Amino acid sequence: MFSNVPEETLYYGADFDSTGQRLDGAHAYSVTFAPGQTPPVQGFWSLTLYNQEHFFAPNELNRFSLGTKNKTLQSNPDGSLTIHVQQASPGADKESNWLPAPEGPFSLYIRAYQPGEAAVTGAWVPPPIVMKP
Repeated sequence: MFSNVPEETLYYGADFDSTGQRLDGAHAYSVTFAPGQTPPVQGFWSLTLYNQEHFFAPNELNRFSLGTKNKTLQSNPDGSLTIHVQQASPGADKESNWLPAPEGPFSLYIRAYQPGEAAVTGAWVPPPIVMKP
């Protein structure tokens, strides 16, 4: 067994949205990184979804995470980046930023590889997970 040290990898896990409600596929969520505020890494980052057993949740896109390695992510006009976490497609124009959610409870993790100083020191914090109306 081995474990990564914070200078190599950081994981930010969440089971609850910004209001303290358990993340659940019955709802739709958004995670919006302000302009220039995606995870500060020298390697790569991802927002990864795990089902309630902490395995990848099968979905129609066979997509389990979004982040640096996804070259089709679309930024908002103001430069922010919104990821849509929900069961149903958010629409063809937003599908590149869609992280499909399963039925039932799930967890979200930001995985930051070779994190920058702001992440290691805690100066950077993940954005809130907001339930859509």
